Amino acid sequence: MQNQLYVSLSAQVALEKRLTTVATNVANLGTAGYRAEEVSFSALVSRAGDQSVAFASSGTNYINRQSGPVTRTDNPLDVAVSGDAWLAIQTPKGTVYTRDGRLKMQPSGALESIDGYPVLDAGNTPLLLDPDGGPPTIAKDGMITQGGQQLGAIGLFTIDPAAKLGRFENSGVTTDRPATPVLDFSGTGVEQGFVEGANVNPVMEMAKLMSLTRNYESVANAISSSESSLKDAIKTLGGGSSS
Repeated sequence: MQNQLYVSLSAQVALEKRLTTVATNVANLGTAGYRAEEVSFSALVSRAGDQSVAFASSGTNYINRQSGPVTRTDNPLDVAVSGDAWLAIQTPKGTVYTRDGRLKMQPSGALESIDGYPVLDAGNTPLLLDPDGGPPTIAKDGMITQGGQQLGAIGLFTIDPAAKLGRFENSGVTTDRPATPVLDFSGTGVEQGFVEGANVNPVMEMAKLMSLTRNYESVANAISSSESSLKDAIKTLGGGSSS
């Protein structure tokens, strides 16, 4: 059995998947609130006689929850989330969580995400501002004030670390477990006039891309060499049986 060929093929599949995630991360360097895609790998052990052969799995994708850099904009409708929490928006696919705090107010007063989805409070109710009330003031706990009146509070939610996150459009995520409203704002909150960027390190991602490309080419050469050896063995065996 050509174990080297099978191991090389499994490694090539894993590397191709990693290349795809790195390329996606690089493409989203400028996406506000974007969370980098990562891949975790494991080895599948197969018994080949008395020797064990380790095959690389294709890997499991997961979303890196580490915070991204924060940039000051001085836009009163921009908010950056501090701490391990998320904003909530209402979409046709249900509640989605995001760190993209670029908000906008419709002529009706509805507070929406940059993509036009209603922003929710802690009770999952869309927020409505005063369209004639001027720029809002947003406190650390998300409380929105216009003209000295409190009109509601932007909801912040924590997601179970064990929850599996899925993608929704640019920087939104879905979760397979219910998120919990934040009640203690000592280490969590929002900063008005700031926007969080992608948590992608461009230097590291480019370094990964170059390293993965070299490894992919090396595995491809190993596969080619293994196939050549297999062909030579078949020719030798074929020639021996015909004599």
